[in-house]
Amino acid sequence: MKKLIERPDSLIFDMDGTLWDNVNTYVQAWNAAFEAHGYTVRVNRESLMGLMGKEARQILNIVMPDVPTKEQDMLFDDVIVQYEKLIPTMKPIIYPGVMEGLQKLHAKYKLLLLSNCEEGGLVNFMEHTQTTHLFLDYMEHGQNNMPKSHNLNLLRTRQNLQSPVYIGDTAADSYESALAEVPFVFMTYGFGDTDQYDLQFNTFKELTDYFITL
Repeated sequence: MKKLIERPDSLIFDMDGTLWDNVNTYVQAWNAAFEAHGYTVRVNRESLMGLMGKEARQILNIVMPDVPTKEQDMLFDDVIVQYEKLIPTMKPIIYPGVMEGLQKLHAKYKLLLLSNCEEGGLVNFMEHTQTTHLFLDYMEHGQNNMPKSHNLNLLRTRQNLQSPVYIGDTAADSYESALAEVPFVFMTYGFGDTDQYDLQFNTFKELTDYFITL
């Protein structure tokens, strides 16, 4: 495992595959939207896991490649509506060590969130986990439809971050971090794989212990 050259002043976290697994809820939302719009296509946990971390347009182009953009947009709007209906009863898997780790890391670092989710997705995460007070700022793809590299730099500028790192679980996370020239921390238990990282951890506790003692 490599070591960071300097201690970061901030930790920016991805959500899906890094802090929690809410794929089962997403599957329900997508399939409810498909049914409501009269489409016979369906997704399952395995197929959707392979798309996690991608931007909404990329997912739609893979799931519904022959559907016009306008219809894709209407469908995705309904996916969000269906997801919001499920929020009161959803039961996401919060990865072991996340809740305790965030509390400890908050005492030493600025914590932020960055995801390719829809607008409001990170707010839903913070409200569900009751962690809003732990995070200084957040940025969602749905807020401006820009890639993570752009939004990493936006957070860095907005909060005057001097040495942030991005913590995620996919090759896309690694790629976007490199574009933004931000060190990347790879969580191996998530939804993707990559060999391009500055640090990697197999559990959230390992990450917490490392940064607390750094």
